[in-house]
Amino acid sequence: MTTSPSDDMIIHGEIVEEEKSLATATPYENFALHQAGRAANFAAAQGVFADYVSRRAENTLRRQKADLRLFADFLNDAGVPINSDALQTDPDAWNGMTWGIVEGFKRWMLSGGYAVGSVNVRLSTVKTYAGLAFKAGAIDGSEHAMIRTVTGFSHKESKRVDQKRRVTRVGDKKSEPTRLSHEQAVQLREQPDTPQGRRDALLMCLLLEHGLRCGEVALIKVENIDLKTGELRFYRPKVDKEQVHTLTANTLRTAYAYMMGGDAPDKGPLLRSSRKGGELTSAGMTERAITKRVRYLGKQIGIAGLSAHDCRHYWATHAARSGTDPFALQEAGGWNSLTMPRRYVEDSKVANKGVKGF
Repeated sequence: MTTSPSDDMIIHGEIVEEEKSLATATPYENFALHQAGRAANFAAAQGVFADYVSRRAENTLRRQKADLRLFADFLNDAGVPINSDALQTDPDAWNGMTWGIVEGFKRWMLSGGYAVGSVNVRLSTVKTYAGLAFKAGAIDGSEHAMIRTVTGFSHKESKRVDQKRRVTRVGDKKSEPTRLSHEQAVQLREQPDTPQGRRDALLMCLLLEHGLRCGEVALIKVENIDLKTGELRFYRPKVDKEQVHTLTANTLRTAYAYMMGGDAPDKGPLLRSSRKGGELTSAGMTERAITKRVRYLGKQIGIAGLSAHDCRHYWATHAARSGTDPFALQEAGGWNSLTMPRRYVEDSKVANKGVKGF
């Protein structure tokens, strides 16, 4: 007796025939898509580095360039000549990169006496660009996965690492900020009643009473301060944000003396540079000039190696100890997260404040 095929057999047969057709045929449509996909991948790969660079702030790119320059120094010392500029712009410069090389760079920095914080930052930069190179097809997936396993050091680990090595720091960067007392901060704000002194007083007020970063102060222009409203409008390159601060009473008085006394220029950079004799010039103070001046003013009252960051640390610490809310501190200090404000707030707490009976 002849039986007719079931529906399942018919459906299965159709699927088999379709699979055979796909396996043996080479449709022009699929071939064209394949070619277009390869071309698109190639074009996208060429633009990976350029796209990343276009999205980053100039300060970030300068810092990363310095990090990659040090990485190139490490490779050159190992007998691998490479152009550090290419590492930031050309994915092909990363061809042959391995996790062992990246791990070796980390250990090379440690043995060279670089601060653990600097090691972490530079390692992060190398891993970031290695990731871009992987995306561009210059590093294969398995090697990139291994590179990602190369990690930096936590705060606790950094202390242990420093205890076990002889050289723990190279350069002028400090492991801990210089802590200023209230009396020292007052001394730094009180400068001679001269054009240079009035400028220095305003500089120190902006650092100590508003917690501005060195680069932020260098960017302030005359038109950014409104003496009538007592407001300062300024730009924070690190977080790409424009903010407004109400000037403290002391900063407002100092700004008024400097700007209305004829020391400030009519327009352009607010803080004018000065010559060795103390005469103000028409040029504005650069970040480097501000750094040198802060160090000099600190030295005048017996503080060695004072930096603009030390002043920012004083501002944040003083604000936290005065009861400033972490969210308010974050906004005023121009941080993107609560990590730093919380640290200042926690450090300002008295551990045995609630203990009674003594």
